[in-house]
Amino acid sequence: MRRIYMDNAATSFPKPPCVHEAMLHYATRLGASAGRGAYVEAQDTGRIIQQCRERLCRLINAPNPDHLIMTFNCSDGLNLAIYGLLDEGDHAIATEMDHNSVLRPLNELRKRIGLEVDFVRCDAAGLVDPDEVRQAIKPNTKLLTVLHGSNVTGSVQPIRDLARVAHDHGTLILIDAAQTVGHWPIDVQSDRIDLLAAAGHKGPLGPLGTGFLYIRDGIEQHLRTLKQGGTGTRSEQATQPDDLPDKYEVGSHNAIGIAGLNAAAGWILDRTVVSLRQHDRQLCERFAQGLDSIDGLHWYGPRDLEKRIGVFSVRLDGYGPDELSSALEAQFGILTRSGLHCAPWAHKTIGTLEFGGTTRLSFGPFLTLQDIDHALDALSTLARRKNPHRELAAEKP
Repeated sequence: MRRIYMDNAATSFPKPPCVHEAMLHYATRLGASAGRGAYVEAQDTGRIIQQCRERLCRLINAPNPDHLIMTFNCSDGLNLAIYGLLDEGDHAIATEMDHNSVLRPLNELRKRIGLEVDFVRCDAAGLVDPDEVRQAIKPNTKLLTVLHGSNVTGSVQPIRDLARVAHDHGTLILIDAAQTVGHWPIDVQSDRIDLLAAAGHKGPLGPLGTGFLYIRDGIEQHLRTLKQGGTGTRSEQATQPDDLPDKYEVGSHNAIGIAGLNAAAGWILDRTVVSLRQHDRQLCERFAQGLDSIDGLHWYGPRDLEKRIGVFSVRLDGYGPDELSSALEAQFGILTRSGLHCAPWAHKTIGTLEFGGTTRLSFGPFLTLQDIDHALDALSTLARRKNPHRELAAEKP
């Protein structure tokens, strides 16, 4: 049975072939740590890392590659931003759709330093109203965090409008772009984004163990370091360098992972984010239309496809989330993820917390419309098998 991967919101698969080729080249021909030697292999590794920064900047229209900090995943970047900015006496705002990678650091700081935190509610589709954020802002609000694309409902927040609200009140905005970079157009300059964290292994199509944090010029003056150590530069100093990116990048890089991410970013730039977004929208349109025809199936998130990405949470009458995922794999070769997806409040918002969450199908650039039709046929078949009267009704002329 052919296996169809529909868990791209967890990590993208398959990767473009050039990703594996770049990683193999590094592993077999270079193998060096950037900045730790003057020999050719170390210099070539440094050039790969720098090229990766430049390509990622092009993906989000960031002006300065030195302000693109390499991290080990999106959570790593979010923790750097949250712990590095917030102090005792500050107030932070997040939304009910946020991932545990934001919820947990904020709640930890609430315990440690008494940080004030408010979580702005979202509507049933998972969208936040900028006016709700405006009403939540206080004189001591330092940071607004926003999950750009939901890993539960696929809802895409109006980050430009939210950034305007934040800046009107002197508040910084941090964007969790784990689900959008690489297949949704982002312009950190036009959108006036202060900080943006992303995973390299999801939309950017790189390997696990990669990610980045973009820091707007000037923010580094207020963003503390969380780690200190070797950088390969300014070794005579006993303190961490202030230069970017060295201020926030400690120890040897995940060079083999960054080599793969660099190749992936080049692949995306060649095809363009706009074309990848168009492909994702086509998949969403076919899937949404088909879901509406399945009796007993419930799906969540915006019906307006201009406000969503290819992440669909579904619930089928008669099946628990785990049971549905297991049936899709065992009987149809479709790989999905079930449960709460590290976002319990998002499931509370859409009313699925009491069911143990949902079954999630999430799309990637290598899926086809035929794959979407196969998933729809599978869900329809399972719906009829669980409810024999539907099977009989379907067979009547």
